Parts: sequence; C-alpha cells; structure tokens
Amino acid sequence: MSTKIYKSDYMLTSKSYLSETANALRTNTIDVNEYVKQICKIIDTNEAKIQALLPENNRIERLLKEATELKKRFPDTTKRPPLFGVPVGIKDIIHVNRFETKAGSNLPSELFQGAEASVVTKLKNAGAIILGKTVTTEFAYFEPGPTRNPHNLKHTPGGSSSGSAAAVASGFTPLALGTQTIGSVTRPAAYCGIIGYKPTLGRIAKDGIIPFSVSADHVGMFTQDLNGLALTASIICNGWQTNFIEQNKKPVIGIVNGKYLKQATNEIIEYFEKIIEYLQKSGYTIIRLKAFENIEEINQKHKKMISAEFSIVHNEWFNTYEQLYKKATKDLILEGKNITIEELSKFRSGQVELRNNIEKQQKENKINIWLSPATTSPAPEGTNTGNPIMNLPWTYSGLPTITIPVGKTFNNLPVGLQFAGSFSEDEKLLGFVNEIYKNIKFEMGLDFM
Repeated sequence: MSTKIYKSDYMLTSKSYLSETANALRTNTIDVNEYVKQICKIIDTNEAKIQALLPENNRIERLLKEATELKKRFPDTTKRPPLFGVPVGIKDIIHVNRFETKAGSNLPSELFQGAEASVVTKLKNAGAIILGKTVTTEFAYFEPGPTRNPHNLKHTPGGSSSGSAAAVASGFTPLALGTQTIGSVTRPAAYCGIIGYKPTLGRIAKDGIIPFSVSADHVGMFTQDLNGLALTASIICNGWQTNFIEQNKKPVIGIVNGKYLKQATNEIIEYFEKIIEYLQKSGYTIIRLKAFENIEEINQKHKKMISAEFSIVHNEWFNTYEQLYKKATKDLILEGKNITIEELSKFRSGQVELRNNIEKQQKENKINIWLSPATTSPAPEGTNTGNPIMNLPWTYSGLPTITIPVGKTFNNLPVGLQFAGSFSEDEKLLGFVNEIYKNIKFEMGLDFM
C-alpha cells in the first residue's frame, strides 16, 4: 500500500491508492486499526493547513471503535467485503447517520437534516467507514470554505467539492464523495492532481442529498487510481457491468475545437496540444470537430436552469433566512426567481437536445470518447474556486466524465484531462481511459497512477 507524504514550506502531496488499500485491509496485510492510526496521524499533521474536513471531537476514538467492530463482524479475511475498513470522506451536503449536515452554510443546520443517502449506505454495506464530513462551498455553489490546495496552499482546491478533493490529494483518505452541478467534481480533481469521476446523470442515486439543481445534480467520487474508481463504481453505480471495462483497442478520440476550447487559457491549450501530440505518436486517431460553436447559448441555458431550480429548493429557507445567505448564493437565488416555468421547461429540454447532438456527431465520426482540458487554467491563487466552464456541456448533457492528472505547471499546480463518453456507457469510458493512461503515462514520465 502506498501512503507517502512529502512536505515543503508550501506544498503537501501524497499517494494513497484505493485498490491497494482495500486489498491490504481485506487480507490483513495491514491491520485496520493500525491503518486508522496512520490516517489520523496524517490528518493531525496536515489538516490545520489544508482544512479539508469538518471538525470532529474524538475522531480517532470513533474510527478505532468502528474498525474494531468491523474486525469482530468479519474475522475471516476471505469473507470480508470489498471496502473493508476503507475510510470515506463525504461532502457535507450528503446526509450520513449520526453526522450533522451543515452544507457550508450559516443557516440553522436542523433545517437540512434527513435520512442517510443510499449511496452512503451502499458504501457502509461494502465495509467502508466514514472518515468524516468534508468541506463544501455554501450549498455547493461558489462561496468558498477554508480548504486550500494541497499542492500549493496559496491556491484554491476548486469547488464545490473542495474538501473531498483536498482530502484525497492529501492522503487523508483514498476515497471521497462529491457532487457536480457544473464542474464540482472535475475541476477540484484536476486542481488537486487526482482522479475524478462524474457518472452518467442518474447512475448514482441522489436521495439523501441537499439538491442544487434536480435536473443537473450528479453524485461523483475522487480517488488516486482508476482501479479504485472501478471498484467503487461497481458498488455505488446502478447496474454496473464489470465485464465491459476491459478495452483492448485504441479508441478514436474526438477533440472539440473552436469556441469551446478557446475558453481555456493559452497555458492550458498549449499543454493540451502537447498531450494530443503524445497520443498521435502513440497511434491514436484524433478527430477534431467544432461541436460547441453555440457554447455561449449552452452555458446560458445551463446557468438559467440551475438558478431556477436552486431558487425553488431554497424558497422557504430564503424567505426566512435571507440575511444569512452569502452574496454569490443570494444572487443566484434572486436570478432564479425571475425565470418562468415555461423558460425552465425549455432549458430542461435543452439537456436532451445537446446530448443528442453530441452523440450524433460521435456516431457520424465513429468517435469512442471525447477529450478536452479539465479546467480553463491551473488552480487560481486565493479563494476563488475557479471557472467550471470546460465541464459545463458534459454536465448539462448528463454524459459521464473521468478526469485524470497529467503533469504540473512550473509552480507545482496540477493539470488534468477530461474524458467524456456515451450516455450510460460509463464502463466503456473507464476502459478506454484506462487503456489510454497505460499507453501514455510512461512515455510522458507520469507518476500519478
């Protein structure tokens, strides 16, 4: 099992591979109680700087008690469940039994409490233990929490799943849950140099979660290895087919040129073109298309749809507690209140229209997967959580995406790639991404996987 922490005056990075950790805990290669102690020591050393987790009194005592109970339930190592003893960070808009949900908000937390999310229950049934709640921006929008980027503490980890991404990147846990309504899994994963998975819309159940936009919300996850992603997806994704994952052929890769790509900075585009050059040298067919030439319209439709739905979710709370909302959140609610039901219906229809257009071009050009930059830039300095615009069309259309780290900029900030697949074919997407990463990581000198 790889769990290493490297320190400097402003940098913390780590490696904690979920698949290796899960196997070591199941087979008792490492005792679960000893592993908990290691994880908590890492947290005690680094959390004051990273601030990825919600505070919890006696965290280590609780985790050790749960670990001991797990060992009593599963003394036979051959019968242990797949995530036996694996700690999981849970974004603090997701309900977990015996944990308070605060949603990064100053509103009274009793307003938000509810039944445990079924995705959390599935993880527990698979043997996972809850490390704790992770910091989120206010109600999963743009108002940031205190979390910092583990690679450079002066920079943002992204949002809204900031704490989950930073916790995995810091080695606090090999697995964490997040949500994405625009780019809240993909962007933090890329900024923090880890793997992020946003499934097909609806592939992971959304019950027990404070909604942002009922039409656009996705539950996603963060890991540091694709094998760990596959393991977790098989547990929490509806109808996961493990036999579809292996892909031995080189996929045909679609690149969206034009207005969509130009939303990224020159630094990111130059890095992206370098990746494409590596792929072409490795024998991949690259097809460039101008698929999103109406990207401004796509961006507007999505923004208006989620603002309208956000205002509906918060209507009663906002009427009573308007003064407790932070500015960006308040502005989104007020914007959403001005959108009519007829307009909202049109914006919802736009999701299917966009998906059909993407898949039409995909079929006509025999494209297996799409490749794009995961972010417009490396993680910005300060608390601004960054721009999710590169993620928006894939979220609006509900298509599955996987983000992988592919290097760093001069100031130690990670850069990520975003792969998108066909609707409900997440397994094929994972297989293709795994095949691509295996082929290019050594040539590029990567050591992220």
